Amino acid sequence: MKILVLNCGSSSLKYKLFEMTGNDVLAHGQADRIGMPNALFQHDAQGQETFLNETPLSSHHEAVHSLLTHLVDSKQGILKDLNEIGGVGHRVVHGGEHFQTSVVVDPGTRNILENTKQLAPLHNPPNLMGIDVCTNLLPGVPQVAVFDTAFHQTMPAYAYTYAIPYRYYLEDHVRRYGFHGISHRYVAHRTAEILRQKLEDLKIITCHLGAGSSLCAVAGGKSQDTSMGFTPLSGLVMGTRSGDIDPALVSFLAEKENCSLGQVMEILNRQSGVFGISGISPDFRDLEKEAALGNKRALLALDAYAYSVASGIGSLIPAAGGLDVLVFTAGIGEHSPNMRRRICAFLSWLGIILDEEKNVNSTVEGIISRKEATVKVLVVPTDEEKMIARETRAILQKQ
Repeated sequence: MKILVLNCGSSSLKYKLFEMTGNDVLAHGQADRIGMPNALFQHDAQGQETFLNETPLSSHHEAVHSLLTHLVDSKQGILKDLNEIGGVGHRVVHGGEHFQTSVVVDPGTRNILENTKQLAPLHNPPNLMGIDVCTNLLPGVPQVAVFDTAFHQTMPAYAYTYAIPYRYYLEDHVRRYGFHGISHRYVAHRTAEILRQKLEDLKIITCHLGAGSSLCAVAGGKSQDTSMGFTPLSGLVMGTRSGDIDPALVSFLAEKENCSLGQVMEILNRQSGVFGISGISPDFRDLEKEAALGNKRALLALDAYAYSVASGIGSLIPAAGGLDVLVFTAGIGEHSPNMRRRICAFLSWLGIILDEEKNVNSTVEGIISRKEATVKVLVVPTDEEKMIARETRAILQKQ
């Protein structure tokens, strides 16, 4: 079975085509700056040279049409016919409380997704747009929605309930949802495979560390708690997001800056985090360079981030019922040995001891802790597209 995986952003489209028999990636690519005259389209097919072109793409419809055209192109293509595509898997950020698992998209599902737009106004509309485009361009091909929030639907009520009047939960579904669930789920499963143990027997904390960062406590094979909440703004210090703050700061900033609530949220979402502390950049590579040159605010930003992650890990140990394995993934988690070192330095009391040679030289995946460490530490590259493809196949095979 061949599965096409789509991830639609507000002005972008990422895709991968999988042959599920061997989990092979037949083609992948992306479109950026959709809606602009200088949109960029890239397509890589197995055994072919990279196709890269600057071209006007006025909509996601045109972007998806372009990728489908390239899949069957005589030169850059990998398929003889689009009918070879057995299903399309879509990353959908928010499923609310409606979806605890991935689902086949039908009119009923489509209607529910329409009503969840307000829960993720930046992400769900383009995700839904991708579904609508495929309905139009690939009629008859089944589609599956795979939710970032679904993995966290196993959190107990005491973990997801906010201590505000309960009517806001009953009437408006205000609660902690968590995000990056596709990544956390994939990494947890892959960790069990690497350790050759049953996932259900492990107590794991997965650290998805990138521009957006979150943690997840996995026990019994299920998400027990996670650091993000009602929105992806809460939790850890991030690239440009504040993470958890005193709620009273919102009114304080609004009064001090004489600005609207929306403008305060803009500050917390796009001007805060390590970017706000350093005043330099949200890119951790830039901060590492500046810190090495003696820039104290860059160093402060890095330390604040590391402490935030370490504190978050400590707070999730009760949810996991202990800790057997700590896993780093995503851009920073996979590629920054310095940040892994900083975080683990705060956690040495747990019996976390890094093997410095493995930490520095780890370029793929595997254990980076020393043999005598009480808690194993791993680096596991995330692969959300592969997880979506697997989910899509599993759901369709049940039909």
